[in-house]
Amino acid sequence: MDEDFEFPVDTKNVAAEEEMGMDMDDLPEPDPIMKVDEEKEIGKNGIKKKLLKEGEGWEKPNKGDEVEVHYVGTLLDGTQFDSSRDRGTPFKFKLGEGKVITGWDEGIKTMKKGEKSLFTIPPEMAYGESGSPPTIPLNATLQFEVELLSWNSVKDICKDGGIFKKILVEGEGWQNPKDLDEVFVKYEARLEDGTLVSKSDGVEFPVKDGYFCPALAKAVKTMKKGEKVLLTVKPQYAFGDTGKAASGDEGGIPPNATFQINLELISWKIVSEVTNDKKVLKRILKEGEGYDRPNDGALVKVKLMGKLQAGTVFVKKGHDEEEPFEFKIDEEQVIDGLDRAVKKMKKREVALITIQPEYAFGSSDAPQELAVVPGNSTVYYEVELVSFEKEKESWDMNTQEKIEAAGKKKEQGNVLFKSGKYVRASKRYEKAVGFIEYDSSFSDDEKQQAKLLKVSCNLNNAACKLKLKEYQEAAKLCTKVLEIDSKNVKALYRRAQAYIQLVDLELAEFDIKKALEIDPDNRDVKLEYKVLKEKIREYNKKDAQFYGSIFAKMSKLEQSGGAKNMATPMAIDSGGKLRTISSVRAKANSCWAAMVMAVMAGCRRMSTRLASTKVAEAH
Repeated sequence: MDEDFEFPVDTKNVAAEEEMGMDMDDLPEPDPIMKVDEEKEIGKNGIKKKLLKEGEGWEKPNKGDEVEVHYVGTLLDGTQFDSSRDRGTPFKFKLGEGKVITGWDEGIKTMKKGEKSLFTIPPEMAYGESGSPPTIPLNATLQFEVELLSWNSVKDICKDGGIFKKILVEGEGWQNPKDLDEVFVKYEARLEDGTLVSKSDGVEFPVKDGYFCPALAKAVKTMKKGEKVLLTVKPQYAFGDTGKAASGDEGGIPPNATFQINLELISWKIVSEVTNDKKVLKRILKEGEGYDRPNDGALVKVKLMGKLQAGTVFVKKGHDEEEPFEFKIDEEQVIDGLDRAVKKMKKREVALITIQPEYAFGSSDAPQELAVVPGNSTVYYEVELVSFEKEKESWDMNTQEKIEAAGKKKEQGNVLFKSGKYVRASKRYEKAVGFIEYDSSFSDDEKQQAKLLKVSCNLNNAACKLKLKEYQEAAKLCTKVLEIDSKNVKALYRRAQAYIQLVDLELAEFDIKKALEIDPDNRDVKLEYKVLKEKIREYNKKDAQFYGSIFAKMSKLEQSGGAKNMATPMAIDSGGKLRTISSVRAKANSCWAAMVMAVMAGCRRMSTRLASTKVAEAH
């Protein structure tokens, strides 16, 4: 057969498909499970597939991928009209782009690498009524024995045709770099005519900052370690309509130029946010072992070196045959940023930790082991987590151990509260309650101990939340106490304090009155009642001013309408009867006043609720 045989597409079929809005991606996927020598129909267009040899793995090519196949084409009577095997050269084409007959596009997308199948393709999915003289008759049903050798995936990365990625070498694993990560790549960029414009045998850059052109950063976020790709980059992800002047070893790039980049992702360093405000970052220099990490209270052993931005070393521990430095997580034995970062490390992990002043030494000078850290300094620690011993978790404890652990955490919280460290104290109280929250396996005596601990820890935590202005959380904690002990005066008192700050004055008054019923002589509750009454007077005054201004505006409108009414003394009602304007106005004003009075009662209640919401949002 002629070597120029290129599987021309039947234009009638294409036109018909376009009119009908057909797309090969809209067809249902065939049954993926087939046995050798089994034949099944695929899709809804009469194409049959017979599996001759199973393929490898589970992946199949997608639309736009460049596939490589060997094939033998015959008529139903066995007459061969073409064969890539006879030519000794595999056939390559882009799948799903109309480069071959429709039957091929639909059939080959169902194949796996190394698979061999026989496809029987009806004329409407091949060359139609006209055929392809002289080799293929009119209305011919064709058979193709196809072996899928390989394919290169081609992806439209940005879904706008701006960057196409063709995978040349598959990468390892499943992870991709993120914006904060630092990637190490090799690349070579050429214009469409082959002119080299930029090249690097190894460059490192943060993904978010990019390098050379925007396409590099977008592409590496889709790549795996060791992956090699060919990028086709359109001007909008390159240098636009301005181009780029030649500089140094890099050639110039004309305006609106499309070019290709061979890109290899060699490796990357994972950079993660330790704190939500991005003021403590951890860059992994060496991956750790396993998945386990230290918990609060864990004893950790580390090697560390702390440096200033200029490179001055201010602390060095665990190096030069010195024993690793030990400290406990969440016990304030090191600066906050270091404490938080080490908690997110794995055993044997090595990381570079960047800590801004808020989580380091603050605004004042801080003398350290080897140098003074000036105020407002960002510091850098290189840390290796040598080992750690986790604090025992509740599920590893028996019931008595849980009660003892809860008691210890409560005492730690009390010490921190007295020191004004409310955030840390709150965490201790929460941890204490966590140990004893589920008490179904406790004895009666242990349940009573747990009940007392829950009450005291939640009350103390509510006090922390009030100090931290987290009023809704404070109210929730007091409610938990009242579910256990409905006559707990402290819980009623503290919940009332929270409600006052949330401007939920009716609920606050309810709690205070109930507390005074239980303990009429409680001095703190009485003082809080005075505060509440003052708040109520303040809001009543504001309500009066607000509604006074509404009635003043109504009065002005009524006065301005009086002059107009003089000129038009009569009106016609819906029944066609003449009525005086004054009587119409009287009824309207009466309805209006009734409506305003009804709304006022609701508004009074809603105003406190609205203020409460605003306070909550502010905090």
